[in-house]
Amino acid sequence: MHLNDSITVLKGVGKQRAADLQKLGIVTVGDLLGHYPYRYEDRSQLKPLRDMKEGDTETVTGIIVQAQDIYPRRGLKILRVSIRCADGNAVLVWFNQNHLKNKLQPGLQIVATGKVGKGSLRQISVTDFELIEDEDDLADFQRIVPVYRGTERNSGKQIRKLVVQTMAQEIEGLEEFLPDEHLQKYHLMDYGDAVQQIHFPEEWQQLNRARHRLVFNEFLELTLGLQLHSLIEKKTGIAHVQEESLAAQFFKGLPFGLTNAQKKVILEVKKDMERPVAMKRLVQGDVGSGKTMIAVYALLKAVTGGYQAVMMAPTEILAEQHYLNLKRMLEPLGIEPVLLTGSLTRKERETIYEKISDGTCRIAVGTHALIQKQVQFANLGVVVIDEQHRFGVRQRLALENKGMAPDVLVMTATPIPRSLALTLYGDMDLSIIDELPPGRQSVKTYCMGENKRRDLYRFLGEQIASGYQVYVVCPLVEESEKMDLENATQLADHLAANVFPQYAVGLLHGKMRPQEKAEIMEQFRDNQLQILVSTTVIEVGVDVPNANVMVIENAERFGLAQLHQLRGRVGRGTTQAHCFLISEPKTDEGKRRMQVMVKSTDGFVIAEEDLLLRGAGEVLGTRQHGLPDLKIADLVHDVKILEQSRMLADEITEIGLEQPQYELLRKKAEAIYQRKMDLGE
Repeated sequence: MHLNDSITVLKGVGKQRAADLQKLGIVTVGDLLGHYPYRYEDRSQLKPLRDMKEGDTETVTGIIVQAQDIYPRRGLKILRVSIRCADGNAVLVWFNQNHLKNKLQPGLQIVATGKVGKGSLRQISVTDFELIEDEDDLADFQRIVPVYRGTERNSGKQIRKLVVQTMAQEIEGLEEFLPDEHLQKYHLMDYGDAVQQIHFPEEWQQLNRARHRLVFNEFLELTLGLQLHSLIEKKTGIAHVQEESLAAQFFKGLPFGLTNAQKKVILEVKKDMERPVAMKRLVQGDVGSGKTMIAVYALLKAVTGGYQAVMMAPTEILAEQHYLNLKRMLEPLGIEPVLLTGSLTRKERETIYEKISDGTCRIAVGTHALIQKQVQFANLGVVVIDEQHRFGVRQRLALENKGMAPDVLVMTATPIPRSLALTLYGDMDLSIIDELPPGRQSVKTYCMGENKRRDLYRFLGEQIASGYQVYVVCPLVEESEKMDLENATQLADHLAANVFPQYAVGLLHGKMRPQEKAEIMEQFRDNQLQILVSTTVIEVGVDVPNANVMVIENAERFGLAQLHQLRGRVGRGTTQAHCFLISEPKTDEGKRRMQVMVKSTDGFVIAEEDLLLRGAGEVLGTRQHGLPDLKIADLVHDVKILEQSRMLADEITEIGLEQPQYELLRKKAEAIYQRKMDLGE
């Protein structure tokens, strides 16, 4: 039997049953063995009834004596099953489970798990149970028993029987694929043993070792899969000149000095660009940390050696802002960038295409319009991509392919915990700017309910009177987009007519054309509008130093990372900025999220908290990045194993993944790389 064989090779699995198992993602024998237990019961040492404490989750076994339905009130049905255990009697209860009573006949032996209730007669609210119907089931009393997620047609118990049947045979594909020296160095259990022990552990210690090995495998295969194109191709890149005259002139003319964090990252980029291998570096920096300076350095480094440079942003507003900033900053150096976006006229676009193809344009800024076929660079040397997570993998590669292995610098202000960054961007080196420019103050954050709105408006009036501007953000949820838009429009009208009639109030929403949005933002930038009400997330990077106050309506409807991004739109100057979260969270999680925002302004702390509260899949949807779902590894709790597996991935890279001893591992990595490419469009 081979791991790639259809699940129908197993006895008792026909087409109908296979179709049902497919709902659990089980199509092959390998999928079945990768359908790991979600918990375990130690049935060799069940706790005596007298030692069970109220509120604990415990497992009991006994013979069913009686089953009866009780109706304490309308709409509530309780199934109450009395069982006789070895050391006394217990009662099992289920709520509104109409189909169970006929199954639970007197005389049958049952094993049930659930929460222990009050009273001397032990009552268990059942979450999971099994009937002991044959000799095979009795064998489960001598060991730690795996509990699997099942379907109505294929219960967890039936899946366990399929795993028993599979493991009793010789299976190709469970061979060890790591050399002995790696197993010894990282204290790893043999792969085949780990699969055996994760399903049927002999003891808890063996189970922990098995899980460690399988988590290590997932991270190792994932890391190598993401690194694959650089591992196999090892692209020879441009060794940029060491001369720094343009960059030195630029930094000398700045009215401020660079932070130590910026200097450190610039040095990393310098080393990368001067090596004859294509740079792939991700620069993470919290909002306002000065990533633009790193980008300008890379652009000028390329231009100094006679190459062209390009900077791509996800939206027209952001691309235009980058263009205007670069135009202003580079004017003293005699360099004029061009801007290429979808809203230009055909004639304007064609003029820019010509400048890019004949090399007269040295720096181009734009949106994904830059990756169109008509754009042909004369000699592209560096690609800078802002907010990478807003682009797919293929878009990034399409821009890279405009040149002969140009250097690539990716920037993001979205705080990604280190564990996620290592996984999502495994093919890139990571730099973190963990220091704000001098004089920049943390934004003071407050959470308040509707009853404080009058005080809030009084404060906003004082701020505007002092010359500052205000953002008011309303959440936009797809299901109720029309209603949300009406609410935002009404709020803007109410503020303009009833609260601040003496000031100009603008409205920005997703239904506007790009040109309209740009005009509104321009008016806000020029202080023609004092208050901007927006339903869209105000673009990351859009810089209005005079905007000093942010009000976020229904703040509980935003994710933590999103709230932090929004808050980063204020406090761009040197004066104290404020962010008000209008929210009355009902759940403990909602309250905790608001507390995190009030207490911390560190994007990485907030990102870690977001990961803990919502999990990796929710924070950065795995499909969006072409990542396989992790079956056993946990990005929150297994960071240490992730870092170890990355160390081994680096060792293997050094030796060469193409070496014969890594043949099986290479196949696993190739499958992950292919998936990322297919989904990363």
